[in-house]
Amino acid sequence: MLPSRPTIDDIARESGVSTGTVSRVLNGHATVASRTRERVQEVIARLGYTPDPAARHLSWRTGQTLGISFDHDDPVLHPYSVLFRRALESLTAYQGVQLLDLRADLTRLARLPSAVLVMHAIDGDPRLGFLRDAGVPAVLIGHQPGSFWVAPDDVGGAELATRQLTGAGHRQLAFLGQGPSQVAQDRERGFLRAAAAVGAQTVSLPSDFTVLGGYRAMRRAWEGGVRFTGLFAQSDESAAAAVAALEDLGVDVPGQVSVVGFDGLPELPLPIRLTTVAQNIPKIASTALTLVQEAISGLPPRGEFIEVELIRGATVAPFPGGKP
Repeated sequence: MLPSRPTIDDIARESGVSTGTVSRVLNGHATVASRTRERVQEVIARLGYTPDPAARHLSWRTGQTLGISFDHDDPVLHPYSVLFRRALESLTAYQGVQLLDLRADLTRLARLPSAVLVMHAIDGDPRLGFLRDAGVPAVLIGHQPGSFWVAPDDVGGAELATRQLTGAGHRQLAFLGQGPSQVAQDRERGFLRAAAAVGAQTVSLPSDFTVLGGYRAMRRAWEGGVRFTGLFAQSDESAAAAVAALEDLGVDVPGQVSVVGFDGLPELPLPIRLTTVAQNIPKIASTALTLVQEAISGLPPRGEFIEVELIRGATVAPFPGGKP
């Protein structure tokens, strides 16, 4: 009788780590400590373990469905959602997995998908509890302890964005996008932290992520007497809307007000390039799918923050008149 080939369980037991850690080493995740990674790799080499190509895709059988759950107010054709879906499709199409946009209340669905990605979460999002009780593997695009999740570094990215403004000398700052979503709260938190570090004055303006919402919020604030020289908008669409609103009011960008966005969208209705914090959307999508597979396989929940990158454009200028 031929000896049985070693399994992930064998590697985990021999290495003294969880099967989830072994899986992350095999998938090249940077979240594993280097010493642990080396120990697991040594055991893999010693036992002669090789991943079974068929087993790697058992969780994605042809005909399975992956739902993308949006909040009832979220536009499915929002640029970020389109880019995220495109990134998912590039990874799932060849595996025969069908992507489903879920706009309805999940509790009203006659049939739930094989697994679900939960978008645009709020803290303690009830969709996760419902899916857990229904036995449907779920991954949150956001973060929540005890769940599978992946998210961009919203707090750190907001700090990067705000430091572009404070580094240019701005001390009267505004955040456009105050709201109940986890993304809005994280980005506002990073904004306030970076502003406080230099003693800047701040104001937070309620708004959604859309161009229309951002335009209305900015125009209403400025016409109401709110003043600032540096603006961080929670999304690129909001930033583009703010630039349009300010220019319609006769305010020069960046001559009088500097603006920074967040998302790194490839196309914006702006005559100049926006300074923004770019998300790695393909990396978020691929990590989400890895986590879905781990959830289906019964591995313990974990989460991962994905790094963001500052993209310098032409919408930030030094504080008018020199140092504040």
